[in-house]
Amino acid sequence: MGDAFYSLVRTIGSHPFWMSSSPTIIGLEKTARAGAYILASNHESPYDVPLLIRHGLRRIDFVSTTEVFRHPFVRWFYGSMNAFPLDRSQPDVQATRTIFDRLERGRVVGMFPEGRLRTGEHALVHTRKIRRGIGRIAKLARVPILPAFVVNSVAYTRLWGWMPFRHTKYGLIFGDAIEPNDDPDVTEATLVDAILKLRGELLSKLTAV
Repeated sequence: MGDAFYSLVRTIGSHPFWMSSSPTIIGLEKTARAGAYILASNHESPYDVPLLIRHGLRRIDFVSTTEVFRHPFVRWFYGSMNAFPLDRSQPDVQATRTIFDRLERGRVVGMFPEGRLRTGEHALVHTRKIRRGIGRIAKLARVPILPAFVVNSVAYTRLWGWMPFRHTKYGLIFGDAIEPNDDPDVTEATLVDAILKLRGELLSKLTAV
């Protein structure tokens, strides 16, 4: 487990975001809860991951995709940051075992229930759809799911977003933990509702600023 490397990268990597942004963060204290949990967020750009790492008060072991891990350097870097791949094209027994192992150790596992980057009309906020599985994992592992929503991480896909003077606006909001229901489908429906509610709260806050 690369906890020391994770902390080093987080410390160094936070500075460019600090210099370029003026974020709105709500409910951050909820990420400090003790024990294992699943952090479940929307996924609008690759920069959701570093922003969640920057602000989260616990180390997050992210579930990534096998496609990302095919590049040798990315595989080394992500692996050193405690991330691990999941093959979404078929049942991935090894990745599932890794998820349960990390949760059994009391760690935080970061998952994007949409399964991949989703923007525009394909995003969860419009389709209300997520990939099935997170509810079942939470039930079997007996851990809660902490919902989160990220707004405007896509700003960092453009060079202008990295310019200094803290002009880039983005937001993160974290909700109350969702205890797993006996019916995983109910848990997942509750998660979708929670994420949509968080989105509304965050957008209201951003427009008021």
